[in-house]
Amino acid sequence: MNSAELRRVPPLGWLAAGLLAQKLLPGRRPTWTSLGLAGMLGSGCLGLLVWAVTVFRRHETTVDPLAPERASRLVSDGPFRATRNPMYVAMAGVLVAHATIRRSLAGFIPATGFALLINKAQIEAEERAMAANFGPEWDQYVATTPRWLSLQSLTYRNSSACSAP
Repeated sequence: MNSAELRRVPPLGWLAAGLLAQKLLPGRRPTWTSLGLAGMLGSGCLGLLVWAVTVFRRHETTVDPLAPERASRLVSDGPFRATRNPMYVAMAGVLVAHATIRRSLAGFIPATGFALLINKAQIEAEERAMAANFGPEWDQYVATTPRWLSLQSLTYRNSSACSAP
């Protein structure tokens, strides 16, 4: 691990910074429509986050994003069939929901910044650790599962491909 990786900020810290930045940007009073849309999106994203953590726990592997080298299993079932990073997808979705509730186009800037920052500062380091830990199994998973989301990843996939034991 290099010194830059030792100084990584936990993803929940970046999420909190994004929420704070959104609060500082101009927004409008919520409407029943924005509340409903944001509520559905936010609830779905929080459910996705809980589901992903639960799957990690079931496989008895680390959830600590600052120590990905401690991963004992490559998890590729549950939400990890549709995206390699459901927790980060969920966090970005929370920021989108918050921008929606505030009816703030400017609020989408921190959501986009979060995705770009997490992609560079966190996911790349995690993927290096996964490649080192799991080799060809990781390579196969990367070949079949997108980093974020795609329409194709949301459709049915053969459950025998890359499923965890």
